[in-house]
Amino acid sequence: MPLPLEGMLVVALEQAVAAPMCTCRLADAGARVIKIEKPEGDFARGYDDAVMGQSSYFVWLNRGKESVVLDLKRDEDKALLEALLAKADVLVQNLKPGAIAALGFSHDRLRRDFPRLVIASISGYGESGPYAKRKAYDLLIQAEAGLASVTGGPEAPARVGVSVVDIATGMNAYEAVLEALLLRARTGEGADLRISMFDAIADWSTVPLLQHEGGQTPKRLGLAHPSIAPYGVFRTADGADILISTQSDREWRILAGDVMGDPALAADPRFATNVQRVRLRAETDAAVQAAFAGMTAEALTSSLMKHEIAFGRVSDMAALGAHPHLRRITVDTPEGPVKMPAPPVRRMGDERSYGSVPARGAQTEAVRAEFLAGVAAGE
Repeated sequence: MPLPLEGMLVVALEQAVAAPMCTCRLADAGARVIKIEKPEGDFARGYDDAVMGQSSYFVWLNRGKESVVLDLKRDEDKALLEALLAKADVLVQNLKPGAIAALGFSHDRLRRDFPRLVIASISGYGESGPYAKRKAYDLLIQAEAGLASVTGGPEAPARVGVSVVDIATGMNAYEAVLEALLLRARTGEGADLRISMFDAIADWSTVPLLQHEGGQTPKRLGLAHPSIAPYGVFRTADGADILISTQSDREWRILAGDVMGDPALAADPRFATNVQRVRLRAETDAAVQAAFAGMTAEALTSSLMKHEIAFGRVSDMAALGAHPHLRRITVDTPEGPVKMPAPPVRRMGDERSYGSVPARGAQTEAVRAEFLAGVAAGE
């Protein structure tokens, strides 16, 4: 089957994680993505060397792209960028605010000269306002936007263990680009899209913010849910950590009466509603722990399955790597093939293949010949 974005050309002035996340998804969908790197390369190439000497971040987010090295202080390299943009459908860029304008490619100029171009600009705080000029990276925004204050245990705020701000921002940019392309198909007009990392994670933090402003500031509870009880980790007789989730008062009665074997607790009016159980969280959790401590992990998980109470094992990366539900794809890299988790959307009847991760500048000369030859020929 043809891919949805086949025939689309995306130019990516990108580095780090957020913009590459967006363009990786565009490449997966069939777009031709030309990644512009500085002469020293995308600095994410140096974040670690865990994948056969290559950066895990870079390998994850740059499959299916072409790498072109440009020094945009040089006129001849600006000319190549100009030629690329003249034929591009989408420009994704996450240079610091004002940088693209300083190079001669301001948003106003791009909208005037390339009216069909969809421009997606990613920044830390947007391009106006008191924080607009600040450098911004994932963990800085986790802290600044308050996400860290509701993450971790009671003792201290914590970082979410993956680059959640970058990922949220990149996916917001991806969906915004797709919306703009759909609209352009009807109107013929491109778009000027601005996507802020701060806005992305502030949006995701709506519930704890509304709770705080309603007088119920959420507390850090580690692996427990601030609004639902019981919803947390409990240890079995053989030392397994099982995280359970009850989503309704009916499920609580089933858990207490059928799984824990305590019909009196199931009928106790003090624990009848979630609001009451959250207020009595210590007593609720203590009762669950006492019951689970007398059961093996096998017996407990069998009972939870039988009575349709949601649960999960508290796993680590080794367990994820061996997990029976983990799907992987194989992606070629300059140092050899790498198996990594598959993208989350499965399209039945459409088994996709995925492009290679490029070496720095691998396509520079080919792209230069292709696009500047067209300019010289007056195309």
